[in-house]
Amino acid sequence: MMRFNRPIRSFNSDIGDSMKQNLFLFHLTIFCVFIFAAQSPIIGAGIPNLDKISILDLQTAEHIALADNPSLAAAENRILQAKERILQARSAYLPRADASASYSHAWLSDNASRISGGDDSEDRFGAGLTGTWVLFDGFERNFSLASAQFGEKETRESESNTRRLLLSSVAAAYYNAQLAHENIAIAEADQAFYHQQSGEAEIRRDVGTGSLSDVLSFQIQVNAAKAGLIRAKQSYETAMSGLAAIMGIPDAAFPSDLKLASLESEIPEELVTPEPAPLIIYALANRPDILQGDYAIKMAESGIGLAEAAFFPDLALSASFDGDRKDNPGFESGDFGTTVALTLSYNFFDGRAKNARFREAKLKKSEAEKQKENAELTVASEVREALASLKSAQAQLVLQRSNAGLVRQNRDLVEKEFAAGQSSLVRLNEAQRDLITAQARLATALVSLRQAWYALEVSTGKILSRFEEGEAEG
Repeated sequence: MMRFNRPIRSFNSDIGDSMKQNLFLFHLTIFCVFIFAAQSPIIGAGIPNLDKISILDLQTAEHIALADNPSLAAAENRILQAKERILQARSAYLPRADASASYSHAWLSDNASRISGGDDSEDRFGAGLTGTWVLFDGFERNFSLASAQFGEKETRESESNTRRLLLSSVAAAYYNAQLAHENIAIAEADQAFYHQQSGEAEIRRDVGTGSLSDVLSFQIQVNAAKAGLIRAKQSYETAMSGLAAIMGIPDAAFPSDLKLASLESEIPEELVTPEPAPLIIYALANRPDILQGDYAIKMAESGIGLAEAAFFPDLALSASFDGDRKDNPGFESGDFGTTVALTLSYNFFDGRAKNARFREAKLKKSEAEKQKENAELTVASEVREALASLKSAQAQLVLQRSNAGLVRQNRDLVEKEFAAGQSSLVRLNEAQRDLITAQARLATALVSLRQAWYALEVSTGKILSRFEEGEAEG
């Protein structure tokens, strides 16, 4: 911060006229110089290029989405705006310098014309340089600066909350695409099964132990499986396009050879349900929308201080260097004079506007406090809902995995019975359909489990800690 150690009263009569003008220009230059140092956050450090990766996992998708997303860019601009408001508030502590110039043409009265030597009009030229420094304003500057600083912090928390919600959207789209990819694998396995059965049916028919109806039936099932595969691939392409759009990928399109990471089986830790109390405590202390509420209350408190400042007097020191000349603007040293003033001002009555602004500021604080209370209730509810969803997803996964094992065992037995002539084609088709359905439900249950865990991290705000730690290390 610049410090002005030299007051304007240094313009005294002991200094020559030309020196006065030079000194004034020096001070004017200092008063008008402002240095802005805005430090942009580093986003996207170490983010891989999509053209250089073949397998996209969730962590990479998260980092890419946070690196170059329009909604985050807008939030970053709001942070920069808040920083500029802080600089504006700090500028109130510094002196103010103003330069003025004037020209006037007056048509004189007869009496004035006689006094001026017979001229019926005159031209007057004026020039002035004024410096003003507010010494006391009822602490208005202090509260304005505090309000701007809390506003900047609130804006940062708003940006963090935008990141939290963006990550939630990225994960939802990623898991949706991953499920669509699993459905492709299931449809391909279904097609491969019926293709194998169709080939075996043709062999049996060729040797006289099978019928044409069996061959035709299996070919119909092959075609049905192909249709299911086409639908699964279409769903996958649609899901990938949605994921690319959320990640901010140009044209919402990934490279053609990019694949998603495979859906891994659950681990024992994923089937353990955490206790709600510690999660709620963490969320209330760390979720950015809750922290926004804290800063909103502090901003409202600063607003009360601003309103109270109007009840105090203002004290300002000013110095001016003014010149006045007739007929032409060729100023000389004798045309200038210096004035120094100390001004105390106090408003005694303004129609009770100050009182109304003070009451309004107190009501704003009360509103901010109530909004935070409501936000805390909402957060606690979201955490509990996420835990309930997690418990349900865990139970569903255990059930579907057990059921998928039983259905596969049954299909394999029916397949053997059909090959031995002990079971009908209808029964085999039914067993295969049951297996495809069970595998699809198992994939859905596994994806739902991953989504439930991610939703729990989003509801508590823990999802942001991984990225904040990464940025701190960077």
